[in-house]
Amino acid sequence: MRWIILAAFLVLGACSGRPGPSDPLLSDRKLNLEEFFDGRVVAHGQFQDVFGEVRRRFVVTIDGDWQPKTQMLTLDENFVYEDGSKEDRKWTLTKTGPDTWQGTAPGVLGTASGIERGDTFNWTYRIDLPVPDGTLRVGFDDWMWLLTEDRLLNIAYMRKAGARIGQVTIFFEKK
Repeated sequence: MRWIILAAFLVLGACSGRPGPSDPLLSDRKLNLEEFFDGRVVAHGQFQDVFGEVRRRFVVTIDGDWQPKTQMLTLDENFVYEDGSKEDRKWTLTKTGPDTWQGTAPGVLGTASGIERGDTFNWTYRIDLPVPDGTLRVGFDDWMWLLTEDRLLNIAYMRKAGARIGQVTIFFEKK
């Protein structure tokens, strides 16, 4: 009986709605990651498990540096969690086409890849994510929407072994 309940849970989790690349654009704004993240950005976010329970909150300060000659964007992220713990991550993103990106960061398995489309950016990668009691290997399907010139909403859908385990919601504000 337990296996039937688990299988039903996994099927329902896999069917849950999330954005897709063919979703209609809701504005005429154009997101340019290199412009938005060049300089200081401060964000507030939280992780919710698959049942909707908020498990962790954080503030992240991001110092971005765009180098047009090399088409590289470096993001130094400094996380401070509500429990007082801290984490730093440094992303190196390379613009590979007019709207495409690839990136690496410590803990990321292989290369992250993303595409800008209008006011939207979709970014996918697998990472060994530090958690309070160790490391968790997860996949991210990360969606960002430019709300205003200086505000960006991010919802990242997290999966482990193909099953949805939760989502991270982040609100970025350019300083």
